[in-house]
Amino acid sequence: MIFSVYNNSMNNQDVKTTESKDLHYMHLALNQARKAMALGEVPIGCIITCDGKIIGRGYNRRNTDHSVFSHAEMSAIRKACRKLGDWRLENCTIYITLEPCQMCAGAIVQSRIDRVVIGARSPKSGCGGTVLDILSNNEFDHKCEVSQGVLESDCSSLLKEFFRELRKRNKESKASQSN
Repeated sequence: MIFSVYNNSMNNQDVKTTESKDLHYMHLALNQARKAMALGEVPIGCIITCDGKIIGRGYNRRNTDHSVFSHAEMSAIRKACRKLGDWRLENCTIYITLEPCQMCAGAIVQSRIDRVVIGARSPKSGCGGTVLDILSNNEFDHKCEVSQGVLESDCSSLLKEFFRELRKRNKESKASQSN
């Protein structure tokens, strides 16, 4: 199910176009998440667009890079800033397979990204409205438009598959160490 927050001035054609773009780019973000999964990382992917063009991509690489900063969003934001030659990513949309954590939500707000499209919610660390709402907080100098639940079941399924396999590997590893 797609649950979106759209500007009331949009007509039905704009909504359909926006929804089809959201689906397209979220599929691409899922491809990024699969790259993380292939590395044994938690499968989180991200795409940033500006004027209909992809300007940043990223996927989770925390364990690979041994860095807390190697979240999908941080990587995509860094690439998008380089591409535009500015730290401000105004008029950009970010597509993320999992609701951002507090660090990434803060970076999204600080970079002035206008629109955030989220796949799955993160019940333990989501800062796009689940645990905290950093993205739409009226106290900050920038507020993002947020759309939740785009390809939610695909995004959630990928994460569930990853953690199911991880638990299985951990169980097998424990069993082989005890023998």
